[in-house]
This record gives sequence, structure tokens and C-alpha cells, in this order.
Amino acid sequence: MARVFNMARQDVAGYDAYARQIARMFQDRPGVLEDLMDGLFHIARADGVVHEDELAFLHDVATIFGFSDFEFARIRASNTGEAVADPYLVLGVTPDATDQDLKMAYRRAVSENHPDRLIARGVPEEFVTLATEKLAAINTAWEALKQERGIA
Repeated sequence: MARVFNMARQDVAGYDAYARQIARMFQDRPGVLEDLMDGLFHIARADGVVHEDELAFLHDVATIFGFSDFEFARIRASNTGEAVADPYLVLGVTPDATDQDLKMAYRRAVSENHPDRLIARGVPEEFVTLATEKLAAINTAWEALKQERGIA
């Protein structure tokens, strides 16, 4: 996987072929594909701004990976600081979700993105750092929703 990713990183021409290959390799492991999306967002943010062309590229890769537009919006929100703007999106729920649904979504997001879990999956250290950042966005979203709804 690292070899394919590094080849794609050197030349974005034909990136869709690499993305399709990676999507096939991990079709039964969407968490790994989301980890890769987090890594791509990290690269896009390297200059401090995620440009429209980069967002179009990221959306295209997410589509190839099998993520819906809603899932892409959730991944984008947790990787671009939009967590404060729409905490529901970060947790992957809509504003009409019940408090119980919010709690379940929060717990699921924490479980899926906890750095210890990623270490156990054998991901590179850089991905653990990204997971720590993502977990912070998830916690920020949860705290905002708890305060908004008066959840204890």
C-alpha cells in the first residue's frame, strides 16, 4: 500500500488508477480508506489552506473509495476545522438525531479514531498523529452538542 501511495504522490496524473487499486485492496476495510483520506487532507493542508482544486481532487478520491457525499463532508469537516461550524457533521449525524443517537455516534467515532486502535492496526506514526487531531475535532464537536442540547 505504501508503495502505491508513494507512486501516486509523486505524480498525480492518473491518480484515479492508483485510487481504484487502493479501493480494491481495502474494500472491506473502510477505516483504512478513511485513514488514507485523512492523510490526503493533511497533505492538502500543508500550506495552511485547502484550495478548491485540492477539494475537487479529494472529493474524487473519496468517491472512488466508495464514500458518499455526506461521508466526504464529514471527513472534510473533521480535517479542515469545520468541526466548530457543524458539529453534527463531524459525528456523522443530522440535527434531528436523538440525544441517544448522538451519544452512540460520538462513541463510535472515538472508537474508530482512537490513536491506540490505529496503533493496533499497524498504521504509520504519521497516521496516529492525524488520528489525534481528528479525535480532538470529534471531542470539540461532542462538547458543543452537549452544551447546545444540555446533555449531561
